[in-house]
Amino acid sequence: MASNDRRPSTRSLRALDGLNFFLADVRDGLGPYLAIYLLATRGPAHGWDEATVGSVITISGLVGLVVQTPAGALIDRIPHRRMVLIVAAVVVTASCLCLPAVHGYVAVTATQSAAAAAATVFGPGITAISLGLVGAKLLTPRIARNEAFNHAGNAASAGIAALLAIQFGPVVVFWLMAVLALLSVASAARIKDSEIDESLARGLSADHTVDSHASSWSVLFTSRSLLGFAAVVFVFHLSNAAMLTSVSQLLVRVAGKNSATSLTALCVLAAQLVMVPVALVVGRTADSWGRKPIFVAGFAVLAVRGVLYTVSDNPVWLVAVQTLDGVGAGIFGALFPVVIADLTAGTGHFNVTQGALATVQGAGAAISAGLAGALIVAAGYHTTFITLSAIAVAGLVVYLAAVPETRARAHS
Repeated sequence: MASNDRRPSTRSLRALDGLNFFLADVRDGLGPYLAIYLLATRGPAHGWDEATVGSVITISGLVGLVVQTPAGALIDRIPHRRMVLIVAAVVVTASCLCLPAVHGYVAVTATQSAAAAAATVFGPGITAISLGLVGAKLLTPRIARNEAFNHAGNAASAGIAALLAIQFGPVVVFWLMAVLALLSVASAARIKDSEIDESLARGLSADHTVDSHASSWSVLFTSRSLLGFAAVVFVFHLSNAAMLTSVSQLLVRVAGKNSATSLTALCVLAAQLVMVPVALVVGRTADSWGRKPIFVAGFAVLAVRGVLYTVSDNPVWLVAVQTLDGVGAGIFGALFPVVIADLTAGTGHFNVTQGALATVQGAGAAISAGLAGALIVAAGYHTTFITLSAIAVAGLVVYLAAVPETRARAHS
């Protein structure tokens, strides 16, 4: 009989660390660099502006969110999760590597949509493997460790990109992604499938027999707390997702395309370096302090960040303000799967719920990109940042009113 107190091998745990580190840059595709690359290589002369770029990000985001919930159900139902992650990493990387060779709006959108669809398995896949390896009792610190390695990987790749972009320009991010994809595949291959408990990986108790109906989608509509948390997830990403993309586009205007790539990489680097200790602190305190006060702090920092972007267009100031993303998004990343595990404990619906809420997250992010792009063209950058900040304040109110403390569920 399996046990909730899991003792996986050092090899599997170190390989999981490596997977989170190397997959960090792959799982988000080109991220904010996409906006820089398209504006720098296409630009107004070819009919591309912030609104056009925003629409590409929105459409690919919508494709990803449509696939996200089925991807979570897939992770619930099949045992070969490592292979799913490997295939997805290859697809995301190939879709991004072919971008320099395509030029039309439809072709660009198709490549990024393919990458977005493949990337939907990364979140639920890694969390399911983690839960199957360590069990529910050790999930919070394990998720925090995953996030720490993920952010360290993002920081390392951003630092490398910042240095190399000075010499080689925006195209350097494509080749960096290819190298990291190969390393992530090697890490995934070292995790031992035999050490992943199938029941625990789906959010069931260790002695529960896995059945084919465990991933019923009805769980998504029957929990008021889960629906409240879904609303919070949507609003957080509606506010947060477009901030870095908008800053990266502003940097193109005030610093030039080559400097903008390096400066955006520094923005990512600064935030990721902050996220590493934030994730570790969340992992050590969330079980004792509770989830709610930490989440409130994350929302508050997000709202303040949006306002601070309007103080100055100086690149140094913008990079400095971006460090606050390390606090807000760092808290969210560390608590998101933990709260879902709290709300779905013992149901077998863990991964399909992750997928569903990632769909909601993707919807907020996709709409955020389109909204910000349209606002920038219509009213300017400052109005856009104030609007995103106001959305964060609204999300904080919703969270306080609609989502209870979930720590007691996890420990009952």
